[in-house]
Amino acid sequence: MKIAIDAMGGDFAPQSTVEGAIQAAKEYGYEIILVGEELFLKKELSKHKTVPDKVSIKHASEIIGMDEAPAVTIRKKKDSSINVAVNLVRDKLADAMVTAGNTGAVVCSAALKLKTLEAIDRPGISVVLPTLLGQTLLIDVGANIDCKPEHLLQYAIMGSVYCRYVLSKKEVKVGLLSIGEEKSKGTELTKIAHSLIDKSSLNFIGNVEGKDIFSGKADVIVCDGFTGNIILKVLESVAETVAGLFKQQLSSNLFTMLGGLLSMPAFRNLKRKVDYAEQGGAPLLGIGGICIVGHGRSSAKAIKNAIRVAAEAALHNVNQHIIDAVKNG
Repeated sequence: MKIAIDAMGGDFAPQSTVEGAIQAAKEYGYEIILVGEELFLKKELSKHKTVPDKVSIKHASEIIGMDEAPAVTIRKKKDSSINVAVNLVRDKLADAMVTAGNTGAVVCSAALKLKTLEAIDRPGISVVLPTLLGQTLLIDVGANIDCKPEHLLQYAIMGSVYCRYVLSKKEVKVGLLSIGEEKSKGTELTKIAHSLIDKSSLNFIGNVEGKDIFSGKADVIVCDGFTGNIILKVLESVAETVAGLFKQQLSSNLFTMLGGLLSMPAFRNLKRKVDYAEQGGAPLLGIGGICIVGHGRSSAKAIKNAIRVAAEAALHNVNQHIIDAVKNG
């Protein structure tokens, strides 16, 4: 299994990407190709006492910044680390790629070079969220902000496939995010999408509301990328705020500090469940290759886990299952 990493992508690159790659090579035994400026990467690798032989470098002379316009930059910076990593997947020199770089640039490059899968119009980014009953997949969270009803149907199919084959869910329940459970509620987009998904062979439970995201009511929650991205950013903010408030309250006096110490194992377990670094990254579903998009602030731990997620998607042959599912309706 060969995984290409955009080693220059992310707020903490190349330190986090190199360290995460080394951890993944040691723990999982995968071959890791670090894509980026060779001199920088060799210097970063030299900081580590032991570097597995399975870690190699593919030179890329350019970097796409997080604030650069995706469509324009992808065409201008042909030798960027994002483009070169995508090329490795396209040319079958890597089984999958991981990046914590410019999300828009990743989506553009993957769509242009890897193309979308048969019968898929637009790719979608999916994230796995913790719930009271396990995990829920939310799709799309930013790849396509101008959706058509048929795109939401395709997201429902792709999300269902990912849940079944990668998350090992036997009976995948699909919900459509709206402002009410009744099928008459929502925008024209959600109303038409509701009809399309309802006619499919999916296990569609109808509309779900924002309050249902963490309840475990649905295994897959479908929405347009504009709505999904806002939800994702709000969730990140809420998590950081709640963590900060907990720290304030626990350190307010001696009794709360003592209670906090006694509760530390529970807090650690909770942190593991809600920490994005444990999930590693978000699969970009619907393209002709495996691509995992990490958070811009991805740590070495997040990069390591993103590599694991990429390998799992490749090993489970997710793309072929998506093609088969679309054909079967």
